[in-house]
Amino acid sequence: MQDFLFSASIYLIAAVIAVPLAARLGLGSVLGYLSAGIIIGPVLGLVGSETQDLQTFAEFGVVMMLFIIGLELDPRALWAMRHRLIGLGGLQITLTMAAMTALSMALGLAWQPALAVGMIFALSSTAIVLQTLSEKGLMQTGGGRSAFSVLLTQDIAVIPMLALLPLLALSPGGDIPGAGGGGHAGAPGGVSLVDGLPAWGVTLVTLGAVASVVLAGIFLTRPVFAFIHHARLREMYTALALLIVLGIAAIMTAVGLSPALGTFLAGVVLANSEFRHELESDIEPFKGLLLGLFFITVGAGIDFNTFFDAPLDILGLTLTVLLIKGSILYLLSHLFKIRGRARWLFTLSLAQAGEFGFVLLSFSRQQNVLPSPLADTLSLVVALSMLATPLLFIIYDLLSKSMKEGEHHEADEINEQGPVIIAGIGRFGQIVNRLVQSSGFKTVVLDNNMETIQLMRNFGFKGFFGDPTRPELLHAAGLKEASVLAVTLDDRAAATRLVTFARRERPDLHIIARARDRTHVFELYQAGANDIVRETFDSALRAGRYALENIGLNDYEAAEAERVFYQHDRMAIRELAQLWRPDVRSAENAAYIKRALELEKELETALLTQLEAQRSEDGEAVDTSQDDGKA
Repeated sequence: MQDFLFSASIYLIAAVIAVPLAARLGLGSVLGYLSAGIIIGPVLGLVGSETQDLQTFAEFGVVMMLFIIGLELDPRALWAMRHRLIGLGGLQITLTMAAMTALSMALGLAWQPALAVGMIFALSSTAIVLQTLSEKGLMQTGGGRSAFSVLLTQDIAVIPMLALLPLLALSPGGDIPGAGGGGHAGAPGGVSLVDGLPAWGVTLVTLGAVASVVLAGIFLTRPVFAFIHHARLREMYTALALLIVLGIAAIMTAVGLSPALGTFLAGVVLANSEFRHELESDIEPFKGLLLGLFFITVGAGIDFNTFFDAPLDILGLTLTVLLIKGSILYLLSHLFKIRGRARWLFTLSLAQAGEFGFVLLSFSRQQNVLPSPLADTLSLVVALSMLATPLLFIIYDLLSKSMKEGEHHEADEINEQGPVIIAGIGRFGQIVNRLVQSSGFKTVVLDNNMETIQLMRNFGFKGFFGDPTRPELLHAAGLKEASVLAVTLDDRAAATRLVTFARRERPDLHIIARARDRTHVFELYQAGANDIVRETFDSALRAGRYALENIGLNDYEAAEAERVFYQHDRMAIRELAQLWRPDVRSAENAAYIKRALELEKELETALLTQLEAQRSEDGEAVDTSQDDGKA
């Protein structure tokens, strides 16, 4: 017991220190877990033989990950993305597998392990790439969406890969582990539903198990959740979510199929269920911890003696993988007309190997597809390629910056002017533009995202491509004659610069600015904006009114509370803007904090006074009507 507690503490301490540090450095959580494992394993030698036992247990994190991936894959959304999933993603996997398989065979491997190597390196790092794209705000760009489509295809492709690996075994052996495998080997050391059955019997039982999972997901989840709901115990939802995952894993193992396949299928079936978010929130913490533990054990199990025996060979293999994958991705970007910066983002973000490569390596070793020495070498190559990912994004940033500077000379020639200039036509600016144009007024739209401008044109709205913060473009759009400038840019710093410039050029211009938060409001206020709109304030205020309407207030009372809150907040913002200082954090500005607390008390008093006055008036109206009736 003491040994277990010591080992558990070592793993947790390593994760708690290394993962946040890796995230702060922009390396991602996966690399943090791998680094933690490397430190406590090969470097410090704090963990040893128990790593293999823990890895088998931790592989349930992979099962849970695939269940959550299934939950997030709405079948209708998949159908809408079918061209990019099958075309772009399918070709990437197929071409990379073919290239890596051919290279492996050229280096002397038989076709079975060579094909396994091809599958391992066909995958990229979903965790690192999606996290980095989100952190850099690149998810909604053309390159980001294309990368996401390929990653989604790769995640789905893991399922048939897991099922195929046991068929590539060089010799019999390799029990199907708790979280993977394939074929019809039954359930080693446990209950098997297919042992001793003829081939047609195995087929029927297998199909029956899959059909049971699908039908249970469709017909049993609602009554079971209703039954659990009556217990009114939060932990029962968590217990049910774990039961679904572990129960399906047990059934799949009993018929010799991959538990990952079963849980993924169940996730897809439940993707449209009203219980989807409940299941996802219950499973997510277990998935994260177990998957993190899996990556720690992978890092702890890396044999660095292999690297020091042939460092140049392993570095050369890593560079070869990056070059081959990058070349294939660049070719596909041409075929699918991904241009400019989006092409380089697509190419460089997906050139590394991924975390599922470790999963396939582990399964390949257990299923006797790859010998242990080769698996150790490939683990190092996968890890090093993932460690190179931040460098690839740095290269993209440099290329993007140089291309963006070149794009300054390619802005549209603006040959129209109007009373309203709209700078930025994203999800916020689109609504402003539609409302003004639909009311019969002309707008001049500027945006530096070519894809967004092209999309506008497809729907019949005219816009001009160019950086709205460039003075010459603003003057060409009619800054000297315009009545209103609506600054709806996503980039808060660019929005503030634009407001400052426009106010300096046109002291009489009415400037409406979109603000990200309260601090941005103060910045725009000092820059000279007339009307400042926090992007989520009005929608949040309306949501609050709906809440009041459903907890006892009538529609009029809730609307009055909304009105009082709105007016008080506008007044409070003006007052606090006088006290806000850009060189001092709000949490350290004593005068700001004091007045903010006073204003909050005043708001509460105003709302309660308004509500009491309204109810008093309603009571007097009722009394008057009763008196009139008596008269």
